[in-house]
Amino acid sequence: MEVNKIYNEDCLKTLSIIDDEYIDLTITSPPYNLGKKHHTGNKVFDPYDIYNDDLPEKEYQEWQIKVLNELYRVTKNTGSLLYNHKNRIKKGLTISPYEWLLKTNWIIKQEITWVNGSQNFDNIRFYPMTEKVFWLVKSTDTKLVNIIGLKDIVYLDQWNNCGTNKEHKRSFPEKMVNDLLFCFPEAKLIYDPFMGSGTVARISLSHNKNFIGSEISKKYYDISLKRLENTQLNLFGG
Repeated sequence: MEVNKIYNEDCLKTLSIIDDEYIDLTITSPPYNLGKKHHTGNKVFDPYDIYNDDLPEKEYQEWQIKVLNELYRVTKNTGSLLYNHKNRIKKGLTISPYEWLLKTNWIIKQEITWVNGSQNFDNIRFYPMTEKVFWLVKSTDTKLVNIIGLKDIVYLDQWNNCGTNKEHKRSFPEKMVNDLLFCFPEAKLIYDPFMGSGTVARISLSHNKNFIGSEISKKYYDISLKRLENTQLNLFGG
């Protein structure tokens, strides 16, 4: 398996060629199945150029379970998965990630609540302002090293968005990945099955860690390669 590479393909294809217990740490945020077009705050998003983010809910959850269980297989017994998702409101009902996380092989060790302040401002309900980062493990003995004093509630000003010039509407913050990597100093190989604009790859390199990524969209794959090239120039003085 070639490392420090982003594979322009479905993550399940990449996962199929990764050996058992190969990955130290996965940091990822999958598509949320919010619909082809949706609004967050006062903005309307149509974020994916190839993936249909409007699957029947049962099909979406079955897909997530399949990906999560493949991630479980390729993760070392001492490894972890940091999985960013959120509660969604569809047809008037709240859908929690617990609905499918509890059906996977993973143990839910802890969760971080990210108060990101950019959500749906419908006045028919209390404004939802948070997302979650679930820390998933294979063993209850798995530990992290909280050398930066990260709390289980993180606010917007602590995890500001990264700059991709709005080329990727759902890129998560570079500082989020940076802070999380500080807590896993022994992790040498980082994976992101939904690489998007390349944030996990960029920050992994800055921590002297190897990475593997999967990204199904050619558009976002090209963006991630460009960002990686700039990162390597800055890091290695090219």
